[in-house]
Amino acid sequence: MSGVRPGTAAPRGGTASRGGAGARGGTGARPGGARGANRAGGEERALTSVAAGDRFHGEEPEHTPRLWHVTLSVSGARAPLTEVRRALEQLAHDHPFLLTSRYADDHAEIRYWEEARDLHDAAAVALRLWGEHRQTAGLPPWEIVGLEVIDRATYHQRIAAGYGPAPATPVGVHPF
Repeated sequence: MSGVRPGTAAPRGGTASRGGAGARGGTGARPGGARGANRAGGEERALTSVAAGDRFHGEEPEHTPRLWHVTLSVSGARAPLTEVRRALEQLAHDHPFLLTSRYADDHAEIRYWEEARDLHDAAAVALRLWGEHRQTAGLPPWEIVGLEVIDRATYHQRIAAGYGPAPATPVGVHPF
């Protein structure tokens, strides 16, 4: 069987097509993994370029990235307020996606928008945020004590109903 060379289209109905058997099997397999094992020996996957925001033919909207509003709460032993503020400002500088941070000497709350395919991905990124940036931003050794991840529609429904932060809440790092 002849292989498919990079940059050339796979034959119709070929195993390299995105819609082939197992493409939506929910395994999340990457090329070369379980899906790649279905190809005949020596057959290569066709390489293509996809512009940001483009969708594959037949891809449903729920499989494309969405915006999620994240609120991460951390708490721990008391730390000097000036150090907590400086660390949160450094985190905001390193990651400008942060909307607002509120803090006290023993707890803090970070709010931001995350782009992810689903809630699980957004939550996973949020749960890594504090620990991965403790050293670089000088964050206190606090533990995550709360996490809320909601979709954009729910966020806007809450704001319209009078819940959540006031629309005039300033962006940045502020004391509670």
